[in-house]
Amino acid sequence: MASILEPGMMVRLPSQPDWGLGQVQSVIKDRVTVNFEHAGKVVLDAKVVDLQPDFSH
Repeated sequence: MASILEPGMMVRLPSQPDWGLGQVQSVIKDRVTVNFEHAGKVVLDAKVVDLQPDFSH
């Protein structure tokens, strides 16, 4: 999944819908840093979580 993500993309984490919309800040190998509306900046392992691109914004 990390291979299609790039800084600036908007994403959602289906397992944490209350976090809201997030913007990808950086992608380094499988580590993705996302700034979510309601959870702030979170570093995620793209091998473990299923980030979904959100193209509606």
